[in-house]
Amino acid sequence: MEASEVAACWEANAETWTRHARAGYDLYRDAQNTPAFLANLPAVATLEGLDIGCGEGSNTRKLAQAGARMSAIDIAPTFILHAREAEAAEPLGIAYHLGDGMALPFTDTSFDFATAFMSLMDMPRQDLVLAETARVLKPGGFLQFSILHPCFATPHRKVVRDENRTVLAIEVRDYFRVTDGEIETWRFGAAPEHEKVRVEPFKVPRFHRTLSDWVNLIVATGFAIEQMHEPTVDAETARAMPYLDDTLVAPLFLHMRVRKPAARG
Repeated sequence: MEASEVAACWEANAETWTRHARAGYDLYRDAQNTPAFLANLPAVATLEGLDIGCGEGSNTRKLAQAGARMSAIDIAPTFILHAREAEAAEPLGIAYHLGDGMALPFTDTSFDFATAFMSLMDMPRQDLVLAETARVLKPGGFLQFSILHPCFATPHRKVVRDENRTVLAIEVRDYFRVTDGEIETWRFGAAPEHEKVRVEPFKVPRFHRTLSDWVNLIVATGFAIEQMHEPTVDAETARAMPYLDDTLVAPLFLHMRVRKPAARG
């Protein structure tokens, strides 16, 4: 799948995605994935940061609120439009750019750090986006990203429950089947039924890679792996928010922080 086709998919998703995410229907993001990501993020106050695949800008704003001087990029014009509207309504000094993460429109060594919240697995050439990120990072800078877990969010994933709706297992298949833009259709599960029926489902192109594929791409780019994290919920949270209880059994997300080598003295 070409980058232009990926862009068309995300542009078609962007209006409903923005409205539903801002209404609180993306529970995995708001209640688990983003809090865990930020809890493991090094201090970014006063640093120059880049958010790659920023969507409507919710997470970019959290980074700016933590004191970072943020730029952000996304391939979908409607996402950038809504992100800029939020910036105009409550300025945090964020510069949003329309563009492709595989060809970043920034000069070399522009940023102290970069983030990618759930975006890299949706890009056709992860090798290019990693190389571009390394290029725009200063020596010693880091990239922290989250992706669907390569081992537990394979092209086929099913949550197995008993008659009481208790999670028993996560069924996965096709782990080794590399996909090249295979379209998945879904809606935010927490959206009310009257909202689900009035909108088209999201069409999300997936570029599944194995865990070893990801590690080898990172190493080939020259990054050093600094931290890995697999978010889960505790039993109390699972009882309070059963929507997330599948992550008691196996993680849905993988977080990694990788660092560009420091300049030699």
